[in-house]
Formats: sequence, C-alpha cells, structure tokens
Amino acid sequence: MKIYTVAKGTTGLDGLKRGEREKPSPGPGQALVRMRAASLNFRDLAIVSGKYMRGPVTHDTIPLSDGAGEVVAVGAGVRSLKVGDRVVATFTQGRPPEALGSPLDGVLCEFAAFHEDGLLKIPPHMSFEEAATLPCAGVTAWNALMYGKILKAGETVLTLGTGGVSIVTLQLAKIAGARVIITSSSDEKLARARKLGADEGINYKQHPDWEKQVLELTDGQGADHVVDLGGVGTLPHSYLSVGFGGEVSMIGVMTRPEGDLTPYALMVKNATLRGIFVGGREHFEGLMRAATVNKLKPVIDRTFPFDEAVEAYKYLKSAQHFGKVVITI
Repeated sequence: MKIYTVAKGTTGLDGLKRGEREKPSPGPGQALVRMRAASLNFRDLAIVSGKYMRGPVTHDTIPLSDGAGEVVAVGAGVRSLKVGDRVVATFTQGRPPEALGSPLDGVLCEFAAFHEDGLLKIPPHMSFEEAATLPCAGVTAWNALMYGKILKAGETVLTLGTGGVSIVTLQLAKIAGARVIITSSSDEKLARARKLGADEGINYKQHPDWEKQVLELTDGQGADHVVDLGGVGTLPHSYLSVGFGGEVSMIGVMTRPEGDLTPYALMVKNATLRGIFVGGREHFEGLMRAATVNKLKPVIDRTFPFDEAVEAYKYLKSAQHFGKVVITI
C-alpha cells in the first residue's frame, strides 16, 4: 500500500517521504479501514520539524492523527462495526491511550487497522473529508466548551485566530446559543468568520492590546470563555480578557513569551486556567451527537490530493488557511 512517513530524526519537510508498506490485516477486535481523507493540525508541523513534545520521531512514522474512511474487513470478535461502515478514527488509541501520528503510526496511508473502540461512525450528512477534520480540532473545541466551565446560552466566547480549532469553536458556540468574538490578523478572514455567525471580530494587528477591545465589546465584563490557541504569547492578554468566574482554555503552543505570564489577573476575578490536550472517546461521542442533530458541516479551506501531501504541509505552514486543510487518499 502507499504511505507517507516522517523519517527517523527528521527536523524538516524534507523528511516527509513517499513509500510502500505491506497492507495490514485486522487482528482480533480490529477493523481494517480504507482511508479516504486525512486533515492536518499544527501538531503535524511540529512533528515533521522535530519540535513536538517528544522531540524528533525515533522511528519512521506514518504521520497525521485525523483520518476517515470505510471498513473493508473486520477481525474476530468485532461487534460494533461491519464492512462498508463509514468511520473516523479517534485521536488516541489503546490503553494506555497514545496518539496517532506520534508515537503511533498515523493515517496518511491507504489502509490502517484500528481496534473497534478507536473508531466512530460518521454522521450520514458528513463527507469523509469533513469527518477527517474532527478528531483533534473538533474534539479539542468540544472539550473546551462542554467540559470544565460548561458553556451556557447567552454567554460570550472569545476564540483566537481562524484555524481549525477556532472555527469549529465558533460553530459549536453558535449552536449552543453563545455570543462569539473572534480574532485574526486579516480583515478578510474576520469577514468570513462573521458569515459563519461570529458576532464580533478583532484584528489583533491593528489592536495589539486586543483585550481592551474585548472589554469594550462586553461593557467591561470580559468573556465567559476564552479559547487560547496562541499559548505563552497570548495568555497575558487572555487573562485580561476573561470575565469574573470565567475560564481560559489553554490549547495552543504557537507563540513565544510576551508580557506577564503570572496568573494573578485570574485570581481577582475568580477565573480559572484549564489546560486541554484534545480529549477522549467520550468527548468525541458527544461532539458527534451534536454534529448529527445540528447537521454540523466542518469548514474546509483547501483539499490536496495524496500525491501533493508535502504541498498541503507547506500551505498549512503559510497560515493562509481558514478552517481545515485536508488530504484526500
């Protein structure tokens, strides 16, 4: 079968290679999936650059955690799936759970075997490409909004940027009846976000101290939920943007330290900082129920064919995207 691998010790895109491997067979409790689509996350750029939490990969590894396809064979004892089912893989697999794409082999390949517990059925209204956007970005957004301080109708959500997690955060927050403020360095992207339902947009290039804009838009109250996709460079602003009793969900790692990282600003507002690393199957199941009932359509910026996977990585790195970048297989 055709695959891509991130070569052992890779520290750049030149380590992303086309290759061939033997087609796997499903073992007991497993389903063999013909992969049809995969999506990219910022995490995948970090992995191929050798800058992910674990450092460079220690063995040739099939990349990407987010993929969808159809079941073509099942092993002994499989009860929840059958040949022909359209499925999407969960971000982590097994017990103890480990992530696809690193350290486990990922989904940028023609076939992959998963334990049946590591697969969910795709809602009928959703394509393979759309479903492939959800395992990391969608589950992360669901975890941020529906766990910890649970989002209530009428509350205000501030989400940073217009990448995959932020756009699905916008969609889920509007489904829940929330007011959404979104940031971007592009007025064009802010306009696109408003068409998706964003109530307010802030250009952080024009307003470097964007927390002042958030407070102005909320009559000095701040946001109930801040979904921070930047990390240490944006957290000081997020601390000042959150309202009394609110919550900052720390998700991103894309920025360098900037400003005062001490969380004292949270203390006087009785606010909390909650770290989020995607989520488990239970989070994904909740997301899929909501997606099915509300006919959620994930936003795909651009789709690349399998042969142009390297170009897909480059496009993601350019930060031109709005929503998700997908590779068809």
